[in-house]
Amino acid sequence: MQLTYKTITGTTQAEFKDRGSKFIACSFSVNNTEDIKRSLQLLKKEHPKAVHHCYAYRLGTDGLQYRANDDGEPSGSAGRPILGQIDSAGLTNVLVVVVRYFGGTLLGVPGLINAYKTVTTECLSTATTTEKNIEYVVTLDFDYSLMNEVMQVLKQNDVSVYKQDMQLFCIFEIGIPLIHKEQTLQRLNDIHGLEIKGHK
Repeated sequence: MQLTYKTITGTTQAEFKDRGSKFIACSFSVNNTEDIKRSLQLLKKEHPKAVHHCYAYRLGTDGLQYRANDDGEPSGSAGRPILGQIDSAGLTNVLVVVVRYFGGTLLGVPGLINAYKTVTTECLSTATTTEKNIEYVVTLDFDYSLMNEVMQVLKQNDVSVYKQDMQLFCIFEIGIPLIHKEQTLQRLNDIHGLEIKGHK
């Protein structure tokens, strides 16, 4: 069973030129489609005069969520080569956008594939990669008086807390590393008055 996945931290950039056309690749660490929309909007604001903003991403640990977008380039000449490089690096939760400034000379499909592939490879080769735990996501409902007990279990098992709503009654959305799943759930179940729900 797969317990970890490989992704990048931060953002990186690379540039490639061919017959006057300039290709700028930017990689982003993303967790969901909202992150992707935000990153794309930022780049479009930063490069309003660019002809194309082609991109590809892969999300999630099952590798089923992905997209390759040619943004007006000939079909399969931009998004696919970008996605191909994300996949050959074995990464997920990654978005790569390549901004193209047209230089007046048509590069043809082979030329475009080469440009998008090359600039993506360079961009990802400078990115810092990291191994992260695949997590089992649940919601905890508990009385504030149980806070110390709950926090102790979460800290000891390297649990991520994604959302916390703390009033008299607390609601936490947490991610338990699969490697600690059984023992963490066992210990949380032992806390009297704590409810675990919404297993994902």
